[in-house]
Order: sequence, then C-alpha cells, then structure tokens
Amino acid sequence: MEFLLDAIKVRYSNEAKTNCCLSCGSALEYAEPQAGEILVDLGSGRGNDVIKASKLVGRAGKSIGIDITPDMIQVAMDKAKKLNLKNVEFILSNFEEIPLDSSFVDVVISNCSINHAKEKEKVFKEIYRILKPGGRFVISDVIAEYELPEEIKNDPIAWSQCYGGAIPKEEYFKCISKAGFREILILEESEPYQKERALVRSLTIKSYKEVE
Repeated sequence: MEFLLDAIKVRYSNEAKTNCCLSCGSALEYAEPQAGEILVDLGSGRGNDVIKASKLVGRAGKSIGIDITPDMIQVAMDKAKKLNLKNVEFILSNFEEIPLDSSFVDVVISNCSINHAKEKEKVFKEIYRILKPGGRFVISDVIAEYELPEEIKNDPIAWSQCYGGAIPKEEYFKCISKAGFREILILEESEPYQKERALVRSLTIKSYKEVE
C-alpha cells in the first residue's frame, strides 16, 4: 500500500504548484454550511473549499482541511495566512485515522479524495465518529462501473489518477452502511465515462448521523 500512497503524494505535490481543478463534484455547495458550524474537508488540497467555508461558518464556526500531502497543506496554510483567517486549520493526516475528537464536527465534505484511500470502510467509520449526532456528510467521488482488474488495482499511476482505487457503487455504499449511516441520498450521478483504463462514474452523495 505504501508504494500506492507514495504515487498519490508525488502527483499532488506537483499539482500543488498548479491551478488545475482537482474536484469531481460540488460537495461544499450541497453541504450548505451554516454560521457557527464546524466543517471538515477531507482531501482539502490547496484549501479553496476550506477558505470558502470559513466565510460561511463565520467567526463562531471553524473550517478544517485534512490532506495527506505536505505541499498541499503548506499552500493552503499560506493562503489562509495571507487572508488573515482565524477560523481555519489545516491538518496533515490520512483519512483512516482522523486526529479530531468524536462528535466534534457538524459537516464533512470531500471532493474526489476517498477513492485514494485503501480502507474506505475505515474512512467512513471515522467520518461517523467525528460527526455530531444529526451531523451530515456530502461527498463527491469516483466509483468504478465494475470490479477493476488486479493490474489496475496495483498500479500506482492508476491510483494517483483517481481511478485505481475506485470501487463499484454497491461496495462503496456497503462501506458507508457498515460505518453506521442509514439512508444515502444521491445528489448527482454522471453517466459512465472512460477514465484512462477504467469505466467510472462521478457521484455526489449525502447522509446523516442519526440522533440517538
């Protein structure tokens, strides 16, 4: 797994120096963060959505970006510092072990990032853990139209290009359900399209952590 992760970090370290779009959906817009809320962006990249969210949650709220690439974190921190934002934080971390307290967050967003995680069920369990009861996630991601062959699953370039780690919708939703989420709302779903050597879809979904 480490060699796959290294390929992803190399790609996004390079992308930190560019302005190309890295997302596959509109998770922030659908999440509709409110004043006073705490928002987490998994795979925050250059920090654009975190900075936008910081204005929506206001001084009483907080906007937190989590990314696995040090260069992306640095670019995002420099932006926040330049704008003198006091309600923004960026954390270098994987998504399987999020360094935040349980029941701490109102909303989690992510754009085209969870497909990079090898253990997606663990990621969704962490999302469930950090969300407050009644909290929500909105996630845009790439899913595979079919089970990918082993040569793609083990190809670090495929992983870095956002399709080597893609899994079919049924398997993706099963990871979410096993984490504790009940209803999964599909907000957007593309038609299948070719992504290098795989047939994939882009998907934006929403779910809530139930209030016990």
